[in-house]
Amino acid sequence: MNYDDLVVAMRRLALEAGQKIMEIYEADDFDVKVKSDDSPVTEADEAADALISAGLRAAFPDIMLVTEEQADSHKSKGDTFLIVDPLDGTKEFINRRGDFTVNIAFVEAGVPTRGVVYAPARDRMFYTLADGSSVEEQGPFGLEAAGTTTQLRVAASDNDALMVVASKSHRDQATDDYINRYSVKDMKSAGSSLKFCLVATGEADLYPRVGRTMEWDTAAGHAVLSGAGGAVVRYDDHSPLRYGKEGYANPFFIAYAPGVELKEA
Repeated sequence: MNYDDLVVAMRRLALEAGQKIMEIYEADDFDVKVKSDDSPVTEADEAADALISAGLRAAFPDIMLVTEEQADSHKSKGDTFLIVDPLDGTKEFINRRGDFTVNIAFVEAGVPTRGVVYAPARDRMFYTLADGSSVEEQGPFGLEAAGTTTQLRVAASDNDALMVVASKSHRDQATDDYINRYSVKDMKSAGSSLKFCLVATGEADLYPRVGRTMEWDTAAGHAVLSGAGGAVVRYDDHSPLRYGKEGYANPFFIAYAPGVELKEA
């Protein structure tokens, strides 16, 4: 894989998908359907998926592609692949709360090594460079050339005063019980894969997820966090979260800056 070409393609496709999503988001109304797993899907999910998938298949025809909106792709098996969630945070989108993202990642040998997370309604974009390090680009975002970027680095965590970020739409008692094991200075709430990015920027130290997610929900944010010096581990045994699992389903996990002293599940 030529990482320079990959980063350019992922960034451009995320921006183009974001433009399409925002056209629909800013319309007076849009269609919402319900998938077989009872999760919502909008015309924005489908339009962004079609755009990204076509672009990735044209640029990297020999790389396996897994995307949330194409059920046939979930039957593919391997540990090296491109993986896409064209609109993560569909509930945020439907409720016009803005915390939704475009996610594109490359997984190598079960590890997300490159990725882009773009939040078009928030004008925030995070991605890994060819060398694997992570940056946030400042807008306005041009399709052809990247603008000014800031290198991302996780916080030097103070275990007596941690910043914790948790899900806006999936917060539950189990999550609160786990968070209460830490000395927490403050809490943030965020939707979609932005939670990984808040840990990557140092705006938060810890993001525990005690709930269902799929690999396309997490791969891009995982890559960005890893490129900023952070880590994502399983909730149960603190082993690294791996990708290419059966059905692309994740176990519970913890994303964190390495200075955090993790508590047992």
